[in-house]
Amino acid sequence: MSQTQNAAIAVVGIDIGKNSFHIVGHDDRGAIVLRQKWSRSQVEAGFANMPPCLVGMEACVGAHHLSRKLRALGHDAQLMPAKYVRPYSKGQKNDFRDADAIAEAVQRPTMKFVATKTADQLDLQALHRVRERLVSQRTGIINQIRAFLLERGIAVRQGQRFLRAELPRILASPPDVLSPRMVLSKISPATGAGSTSGSRVCRTRSKRSRARMPVASG
Repeated sequence: MSQTQNAAIAVVGIDIGKNSFHIVGHDDRGAIVLRQKWSRSQVEAGFANMPPCLVGMEACVGAHHLSRKLRALGHDAQLMPAKYVRPYSKGQKNDFRDADAIAEAVQRPTMKFVATKTADQLDLQALHRVRERLVSQRTGIINQIRAFLLERGIAVRQGQRFLRAELPRILASPPDVLSPRMVLSKISPATGAGSTSGSRVCRTRSKRSRARMPVASG
């Protein structure tokens, strides 16, 4: 990139990818003066050699990290929701046209921007998202167990605490109601019913089941 080309750039739109970034730069009149594809390792070096300018990006994965890097280099990095950028896209969708649309959108005075998150904020967001997924998975497993039990005529109210409260009674059900295989392989591990009472009932059920098995004659 020449020094003259660098000096003419007023606004840059970046289409962020996993390994490559499509860069489109506009001058003060809105004409395209930069249109390049950079690798991830080239982005920081490229903007370090560029005069401070307005940089637009969609608020997607990796955008907050890049925004902090560009602000440290003196650029005015702004993040936007993708749905607000879409109306500025021209023609058939491709990466360079997306970057051009981002450069157009970031200049709009009525654009609603997304605040750049700090590293601490992203850490907290990650913890909340992981916890939300774990809670969702636990809820799905509990509902699946309730469905298994309902197929055997055992109805349990919705909610983790009701299933935990009913587990001792469920695990003590006769084998003709709930087979030892179902108790050992499905219910106990999935609900964390590895408590002392639950494990004792499981072992007792298993011994009773083996005792009832007929012994083959010689």
